[in-house]
Amino acid sequence: MMVQMRSLFDEPAKAPAILTFEEAQRQAQTCTKCRLHQSRTHVVFGEGSTRSPVIFIGEGPGEVEDATGRPFVGPAGQKLTEILESVGIARESVYICNMVKCRPPGNRVPQKDEIEACWPYLEAQIKHIKPKIIVALGNVPAQFFLKTTEGITTLRGRFFPWRDGIEIYCMFHPSYLLRNPSREPGSPKYLTWQDIKKLKERLDGLL
Repeated sequence: MMVQMRSLFDEPAKAPAILTFEEAQRQAQTCTKCRLHQSRTHVVFGEGSTRSPVIFIGEGPGEVEDATGRPFVGPAGQKLTEILESVGIARESVYICNMVKCRPPGNRVPQKDEIEACWPYLEAQIKHIKPKIIVALGNVPAQFFLKTTEGITTLRGRFFPWRDGIEIYCMFHPSYLLRNPSREPGSPKYLTWQDIKKLKERLDGLL
């Protein structure tokens, strides 16, 4: 099934030069390029192994993340850790971040201009880490990277070529699993179990 290559999230024009990882991390801490800085407590840049072959990218920080400055440490983050550990992936062995580095008010979906403002930081992270796979958690990162309006229910569990030899792999956001706790076949939790096993197999093949 072909993905409809049209998106609300057209990738913004690149900056003249890609920031280094250190520059991006430093600049993000005092960034005021979009409205999200007005209500943040902490910038949530990312964490984990910068030598990881995979980056997990969510939408944006939540309340706990904003309070601590760490990505995916609230209920959804605990679920992500559980998902990783279910196939023997240690959280600290992968890199985890978000499309935007500041919490959207009320945990709303990040807006297009906010994503564009944060893109140089995310681009620097990708350029530095050089992953083989980017795991897009939920609609926002999946639609951004694939330039599609298709939803995560259609995209999940599939690998898509992106650029520089990197593949995009789509999965449900862990927060969606918290809202849909059923473990029956066909449920989000069941499908995520299938998806994480498929990802682990691909990662094992890269070793």
